[in-house]
Amino acid sequence: MSTLRVPVNPRDHRRGGSNARVALVEYGDYQCPYCAAAQPVVRSLEDRYGAALSVVFRHFPLVEVHPFAATAAEAAEYAGDHGLFWEMHDLVFANQHRLSVQLLFAIAGTLRLSQIGLRDSITRTLHAEKIQSDFIGGVRSGVNGTPSFFVNGRRHEGAFTVPELAASIQAAMDVLAPVR
Repeated sequence: MSTLRVPVNPRDHRRGGSNARVALVEYGDYQCPYCAAAQPVVRSLEDRYGAALSVVFRHFPLVEVHPFAATAAEAAEYAGDHGLFWEMHDLVFANQHRLSVQLLFAIAGTLRLSQIGLRDSITRTLHAEKIQSDFIGGVRSGVNGTPSFFVNGRRHEGAFTVPELAASIQAAMDVLAPVR
């Protein structure tokens, strides 16, 4: 079983309880249809587990097959510089069927982000090091496709359905449960 080679750290985008018992790390690609399909599953798990679960998203753009994936990751990181990573993340996935540079600028406008700032971030690839670091960390952890999930550092080998991911999360919580 693969393990997460790069532990969750302050550079990660994290949603959920800061003292959560379980961390769900997703390696994803903004243009991957399976990643888009996984987003409602992840949101359902966040609702179910509340503060006991934190979710981390790491970039794994498969640029050979998804030409807008790296640009979307750059836009998400730019939004993250302004405290709006998750808002951009959610809107990109919600509108993935029409992903384009124009869409990224429209989302930035909706979030009241600077169009000039986003343009500079994209054209100068200001977050390329962070995106590449996420990607390399994924490769080192055995990621070879998206989405790939890790639950408390262990790769989730099942499907990305609510029952299967919930079972992995519950198993991780059970390991941490106090012995009676």
